[in-house]
Amino acid sequence: MPDSQPQPPHHSSSPTPSSSPSSWGVAEPAPLLLCGARLTDGRTVDVRLGGGRIEAVGTAGSLAAPATRACGSRIDLTGYLLLPAPAEPHAHADTALSADAGGPLSYDPEDVQRRATEAALLQLGHGATALRAQVRVGDMAGLGALTAVLRAGRSLRGLAELSTVAVPRLLTGVAGADGLAVLRDAVKMGASVVGGCPDLDPDPTGYVEAVLELASEHGCPVDLHTDASDPARLARIAAMAGGLRPGVTLGPCGGLARLPAEVAARAADRLAAAGVTVVCLPQGGCGGVERLGAAPVRLLRAAGVRVAAGSGALRDVSNPVGRGDPLEAAYLLASRDGLSPEDAYDAVSASARTVLGLPEVRVEAGFPAELLAVRGDGLAGVLSLAYSRIVVHRGRVVARTSAVREYCGSAGTAESGLPRQGRGGVS
Repeated sequence: MPDSQPQPPHHSSSPTPSSSPSSWGVAEPAPLLLCGARLTDGRTVDVRLGGGRIEAVGTAGSLAAPATRACGSRIDLTGYLLLPAPAEPHAHADTALSADAGGPLSYDPEDVQRRATEAALLQLGHGATALRAQVRVGDMAGLGALTAVLRAGRSLRGLAELSTVAVPRLLTGVAGADGLAVLRDAVKMGASVVGGCPDLDPDPTGYVEAVLELASEHGCPVDLHTDASDPARLARIAAMAGGLRPGVTLGPCGGLARLPAEVAARAADRLAAAGVTVVCLPQGGCGGVERLGAAPVRLLRAAGVRVAAGSGALRDVSNPVGRGDPLEAAYLLASRDGLSPEDAYDAVSASARTVLGLPEVRVEAGFPAELLAVRGDGLAGVLSLAYSRIVVHRGRVVARTSAVREYCGSAGTAESGLPRQGRGGVS
């Protein structure tokens, strides 16, 4: 029996990159025509890509196929919803995929690079074409973990963009002097964001001051872990962060939800006035904070705080079942926090890209060709059943996931006219 829905152009049981990272380099991508895709506004369109950007968007069948410079210049996206690609604003690449290792966590550079690469590819298969990785520096990790994650980022060039946040444990007092020196070295090595966990330092305010001073000196963004359960401390962070460019991000801020409503509202107002972005972790916590709990997303948004959503732990001891899937994060924001599907997806796409300092993406001519096609009729359906996916980075298809569902043949299913995926029956 033929499929009632078209199959994607490649079939596999798991996300797979289209070629090895080393083969991509920075070569200009071949032209590509995406045909028959549905947009969130209900239109069905063709989208022509070239030079890493969207060249044209027209009604289905209106665009000519690009001049063929490589095989696979045309992809049929009938039955797929085409979206701006999501981004991952808060991953832990150095600890990812370590939950089942047994014994102490290995910070051997080869182990870290392998885990970081595999984790990034898993998240790329979910649709995240850009990722920000939190990396421990100092203590047992030294600078080896950062070196390994930077190498992973270089090996992934052409498949995904991986940026790093240097995260020292201590920055104040005698013990913090070494941490501050390591943090300076980390920035010189290539860490693009200065971060840390002020809640774990004996002097949280002094920790934040040290991070902000170093970030201002080097023109780096700031990304801090905090539970945000101390409103006075959060107010001091907001006061110090106000006006810093290129910006300050806090997360996961789950402690805000445990504060009295009026106290949390005042804290949210201060964060909004300071221009601080909050990255929540709907799928669970991470090693940067000791307590779990979700940030009060609706309260923050009502105050005018930009809220993005990240994955946090990806199968490490903080969350042994973490999936690293941005669509799952959006699903949780919609189903648990009551956001509309559009606002929930914005948190993992447009807002997440803003956190990473990346340009806006729309399915319109002139915008970057960073796209995700998901089988489904509309955004709500996609967030509910996001199985088959096609990921486009810089105008190339870089990952594809195909899910096939079959039902045992029976008169009931045949006569009802229910949709069917896959070929043949189940014996």
